[in-house]
Amino acid sequence: MLSSTADAEIASPASRPASLPTDGLPGTWPYRSTLPCSHSRTAARPSVWPSPLVAVEPRWGARKVSEIRHSDVQTWVSDLSRERGATTMLRVYGVLAAILDVAVKDRRLLSNPARGINLPRKTKKEHVYLTHDQVSALAMAAGDRGTLVLTLAYCGLRWGEAVGLRVKDLDMLRRRIKVTVNAVEVGDRIEVGTPKTHKRRSVPFPALLALPLAQQCEGKSGEDLVFSSRHGTHERRSHNGHGWFPAAVAAAGLPAITPHTLRHTAASLAVSAGANVKAVQRMLGHASASMTLDVYSDLFDDDLDAVAERLDQGLAHTVVGKLWASRAAT
Repeated sequence: MLSSTADAEIASPASRPASLPTDGLPGTWPYRSTLPCSHSRTAARPSVWPSPLVAVEPRWGARKVSEIRHSDVQTWVSDLSRERGATTMLRVYGVLAAILDVAVKDRRLLSNPARGINLPRKTKKEHVYLTHDQVSALAMAAGDRGTLVLTLAYCGLRWGEAVGLRVKDLDMLRRRIKVTVNAVEVGDRIEVGTPKTHKRRSVPFPALLALPLAQQCEGKSGEDLVFSSRHGTHERRSHNGHGWFPAAVAAAGLPAITPHTLRHTAASLAVSAGANVKAVQRMLGHASASMTLDVYSDLFDDDLDAVAERLDQGLAHTVVGKLWASRAAT
């Protein structure tokens, strides 16, 4: 089991702590709070990996922190990457790197041997974007959860942000949704925290959503959830193809998608309606416009074509443009 000497001295590598602290230690141990599997919203779902520690423990459990070398970590990452996908590998690597980061901050290590590692790259998946008609069909097939579908597709909220909405977060007069919390499934429980980027934002919703949202709030207090389960608790994600969402997708005759597809759809519909990258960034709550461009670069290809057309129109009125046009005509 991974452990550490709490009173380890800092002076030399030989006097640094014994081994990596992870499981089985008191909750007050400072490193324990760094583990994604214990509390983070980025924790791996059980279907992906029972716990990132399953991969970390066998390799590093008996190793002293002072004995871990950069080359050792690189070999471990390279070997494990052959067995697991990039997304899972990055989660597992993040556990080790986070623990060693805290060891550096506590001056138990001079530097983190897990940093600067060549990591596997995630393959960028092609986004699926639904049309207005497809969104409508999905909402109809979802029954009493149709308003949730429309909110996801037209407001671009993350799943956790949508199911964490409270009645008091809706400004019906200004048609705004105040995104202040994110309800994330961690194992078998729901943890409510701040949005992913830790920034609150205000997102507009279409006028046609005003009535359905108002109906969702009827008879509820300000602290009640807008979208709750039949038991009044947070809605849960569908897993392994079971649940109301996959059933609605099948009934609507759509290809296999997830609720996150509706967030991509919101970006697509916003761009097609004329929204610029900054507006899309603010709606989605991305940390920067460059991130939005990186994630949805395909949506802005038409913008580049439009820019080229406008430049062509401007050039056509110049002397050079007229000269080229006359030569092309002869």
